[in-house]
Amino acid sequence: MSILRTIVITLAGLIMLASCTRQTKQAADHSLKTAADILANKEYQAISYGGYREITRDIQPTIAQLKEDMKILSAMGIKMLRTYNVHYDETANLLEAIRLLRDEDPGFEMYLMLGAWIDCKNAWTDLPDRIRDKESERNAVEIARAVELTQQYPDIVKIIAVGNEAMVHWAWDYYVEPAIILNWVQYLQNLKQLGELPETLWITSSDNFASWGGGATEYHVDDLNELIKAVDFISMHTYPMHDTHYNPDFWGVREDEEHLSDLEKIHAAMQRSLDYAISQYQSVVNYMHSIGVDKPVHIGETGWATMSNEFYGGEGARATDEYKSGLYHQMIREWTNSKGISCFYFEAFDEQWKDAANPLGSENHFGLINLKSQAKYALWELVDDGTFDGLTRDGKPITKTYNGELDSLMKDVKVPPSEREIRLHRP
Repeated sequence: MSILRTIVITLAGLIMLASCTRQTKQAADHSLKTAADILANKEYQAISYGGYREITRDIQPTIAQLKEDMKILSAMGIKMLRTYNVHYDETANLLEAIRLLRDEDPGFEMYLMLGAWIDCKNAWTDLPDRIRDKESERNAVEIARAVELTQQYPDIVKIIAVGNEAMVHWAWDYYVEPAIILNWVQYLQNLKQLGELPETLWITSSDNFASWGGGATEYHVDDLNELIKAVDFISMHTYPMHDTHYNPDFWGVREDEEHLSDLEKIHAAMQRSLDYAISQYQSVVNYMHSIGVDKPVHIGETGWATMSNEFYGGEGARATDEYKSGLYHQMIREWTNSKGISCFYFEAFDEQWKDAANPLGSENHFGLINLKSQAKYALWELVDDGTFDGLTRDGKPITKTYNGELDSLMKDVKVPPSEREIRLHRP
């Protein structure tokens, strides 16, 4: 063997060894990365995720579709997802999709706040006696599956969230008392102590700001206080969009704004919407401090739908369109990033199963990307700068809604009602 050939083979071996070492280190870095490292880190943007395309969850997204979605979200800078339950195959398949993407590229990063759904006894039935202080037998199965998946994918699952808006009083279909959430949080914390779950795994519940003490005093009960002490951080929800109808004090056009242009009126209302969300966040922080607790508070959900034929649309609060949604997305991201707050923006993609009987219902239209693989106004700049080049969703490239024509979009944008109109029609 010639000296030159020996040198070439040696160099090739060293390059291969360096590559394997780098890949091993990247894989190890995923395992070492913790919720404490990820939350409050603006390099790890968060989003709420569901990959359902159809009008029913009986049709599960495939692993190939989930991989497509992960590539799109990763290109957007998203590295932390929030899911909602484990009783469908979607979450297990999502974890496997992420693992496959890491096998292909050890540098690929995507982590989960894994949701475990919690219901009261007789939830989602026609029975008039839903039992708020007793829980569904299904809850134990849900928690056991969440534990199993966390043990199977400890390099991906960094947080478990017990329940979703399960403690807020208007969730009458499935509402539970805080004691039930507390019991499961303590159970999971104990598994950490026993070494059955990673010590660095964070446990929380994701719920409305009022449920965390930021609203009426009827929520200020001992079990809530104990829950606040038991979780590793608080995951709170705030939805100014919904309150453009239910609590619209911040919404509309003020009398002293009547002289402004339509665009200025819209921007003024959206600024107050942001201020409203900030005030709800601060109300949770204030209550937490009032009981002698100081721990991180992050936003588990907030978002703004782009369409509605209900309270929030053209015949109501005139709140839902792509322009206002885009403004809210930009404003809440800028504020949370500046304050070191993680924001699981709701949500990544439109999902039409949420209100299958009403295709124009707002719940179907919270996504930043629609079911035609079109980026809504909030993401137009990412399309322009090539972020999605080479990526597809269900075989379609990511393009822009309205063909990217702002004038066409603005034809669907309505000025919020005046204060007088709101007073006349207030619920």
